[in-house]
Amino acid sequence: MLGLLGLALVVSLVVATGLGAVHVPPGQVLRVLAGAVAGWPDGGAGAGSAADRILLQIRLPRVVLAGMVGASLAAAGSAFQTLFRNPMADPYVLGVSSGGALGAAVAHLALALAAGGGSGRGPVGSWPAGGGGLSSLAAAASRAAGFGLVPACAFAGAVAAVLVVSRLARVGGRLAVGTLLLAGVAVASLLGALVSLLVFLSGERLRPLVFWLLGSLSGAGWQDVLVLAVAMAAGLGVLAAQVRALNALWLGEEPAHHLGVDVEAVKRRLVAAGALLAATAVSVSGVIGFVGLIVPHGVRMLVGADHRRLLPGAVLAGATVLILCDTVARVVVAPAELPVGVVTALAGAPWFLWLLRRHAAGRDH
Repeated sequence: MLGLLGLALVVSLVVATGLGAVHVPPGQVLRVLAGAVAGWPDGGAGAGSAADRILLQIRLPRVVLAGMVGASLAAAGSAFQTLFRNPMADPYVLGVSSGGALGAAVAHLALALAAGGGSGRGPVGSWPAGGGGLSSLAAAASRAAGFGLVPACAFAGAVAAVLVVSRLARVGGRLAVGTLLLAGVAVASLLGALVSLLVFLSGERLRPLVFWLLGSLSGAGWQDVLVLAVAMAAGLGVLAAQVRALNALWLGEEPAHHLGVDVEAVKRRLVAAGALLAATAVSVSGVIGFVGLIVPHGVRMLVGADHRRLLPGAVLAGATVLILCDTVARVVVAPAELPVGVVTALAGAPWFLWLLRRHAAGRDH
């Protein structure tokens, strides 16, 4: 089954890279991909055609980034569903998306003020014009770190939210899973309200944030791929090292303890690795829902609950699903483009409702 999932990922990558306003045959896509892997200039095409440049500089980084975001969200979802022993859990239960949204809102507002767009009046009064000092320093710091300002602030907001939730859930030196879930819901609600308040007070200045909140990979570049690759290596490395502990935790904390698992240490590692994967994905793609919820559960139905197969299966399936959803988002209403979060919601909501009915009927794992 893992072989079939890997084949599906390769096929989806080739097909998605070739589709667009300029159609490129699969044979040419494979030649360019092989050239890129081998390090040939222009994908091994000599001087390189316009189609080759489109593939290498525009579509390929976007398709690769979509796959990496989907893989990160699905892997984090697998860990959180085991940690909470709840198939309805996903990466955003820890406030990741809301923290990222608040960070992105602050960044967008700073950029608007720095550009001189702050002199107009909001619903309750005027905003100061200019503001270039602090925002310019923040922009310079984010560029030095290899991020744009918005992804950097989104990542910082997501990580800060997870740290606050983890601190609130620590009772007597232990990380209480039930309290962690409730604290995540409460913090996410609070941060979501702050984002809504900022949007209301700033009038038109946060209009770009609306598209970000719906999820988008339209600005993807190789720099984003590099940043996410580093985070994926760290996060997936931690999860891969915990597969035996994950299998034990799936039975419950008490059985896991009797099997020799240091439950508290494992919970801390799972929260840190899952939050790193989800926060980094949110910082480069905006808020994309349902992938971290639906994919792990679907893969569990195919390969079982053994995390030696479930984790790699979720990575492969998550990458394939988001590549296909992003392809639909950019070709179905071309030359315009749908937010990919809208596509994942349209595809994932019916599956979620079916899952909810199955769970309510007591036929879940």
